[in-house]
Amino acid sequence: MSQQYRSRPLGSSAALSEAYDTALLDLDGVVYAGGHAILHAVESLGTAGDGGMRLAYVTNNALRTPDAVAEHLTELGVPAEPADVITSAQAVARLMADQLPPGARVLVVGGEGLLVALRERGLVPVESADDDPVAVVQGFGGPDLAWGRLAEAAYAIARGAAWFASNTDLTIPSARGIAPGNGAAVEVVRIATGAEPQVAGKPLPPMHRETVLRTGAERPLVVGDRLDTDIEGAFNGGVDSLLVLTGVTDAAQLLAAEPKYRPTYVDRDLRGLLTGQPEVTEDGDGIRCGGWTAAVRGDALVLDGDGDALDGLRALCGAAWTHAGEGACGLDAEKALARLGL
Repeated sequence: MSQQYRSRPLGSSAALSEAYDTALLDLDGVVYAGGHAILHAVESLGTAGDGGMRLAYVTNNALRTPDAVAEHLTELGVPAEPADVITSAQAVARLMADQLPPGARVLVVGGEGLLVALRERGLVPVESADDDPVAVVQGFGGPDLAWGRLAEAAYAIARGAAWFASNTDLTIPSARGIAPGNGAAVEVVRIATGAEPQVAGKPLPPMHRETVLRTGAERPLVVGDRLDTDIEGAFNGGVDSLLVLTGVTDAAQLLAAEPKYRPTYVDRDLRGLLTGQPEVTEDGDGIRCGGWTAAVRGDALVLDGDGDALDGLRALCGAAWTHAGEGACGLDAEKALARLGL
């Protein structure tokens, strides 16, 4: 995919849980939302796992430890072990350990997940720039992160410490709405120092490397709800992806996606793991999927036919992505999506 753009979603004659050996699952918006399991997630994951698919849970949130994430999943009805969870804290800790001497002192701006991951790699967390750290690492520290922690990071970086970040997601969902994420805190330190951190989390390669090393996946399928982390991460890693429409990405954003954001497959929710995927094919001047044919007329996407609304969306993706080529599609899709109720 580094040299060719995806012009349509792919089909699969086999269930995705049979075509791939490991599902690399994002959590928020895919498995759960607001502390509750998403509809059909528990039973779908149970069936996929019973059928032999390895389930791995991959999160950019560096605050919680794998033990805590696994416990939460199990409480929701998705049995998981700590080894099934891969976090951006683990990815950044490995990135640092590859560059720093054993026992290196690291100033930590973050929470328990980051502390545990650093110690796992033989690095020594410290609290102050006056503790002579050779590096600084930032990870999401929760809503009570003190401003003084950002100042300590800035002081250490100004004195020559290397700078790392678990991820740079600017926002994070909360029960009350969208809150500033670790990327917002990273921006504060960037402004204060003029420096640039090395980043490990999705969509960058260190996170994909960490996931493959920990799972041993040979035919992984990335499953996510975000184009700019999950799907782009799969693109950067050269692996296939499934976008589920249970999280932040809506149909209009999907149609407008440039190549690095285009998923291999599209489905409503995690039941998509248990089924094959319909073929999306050329049909004259249009793109057909199921009972729908999508085409470009003037400056708009149009849709003819009837059937499953998701097949209509897949056909629209084919028409939009083919038209856009290596760019982003700017065609008007409002009427076509309205026909599908999307």
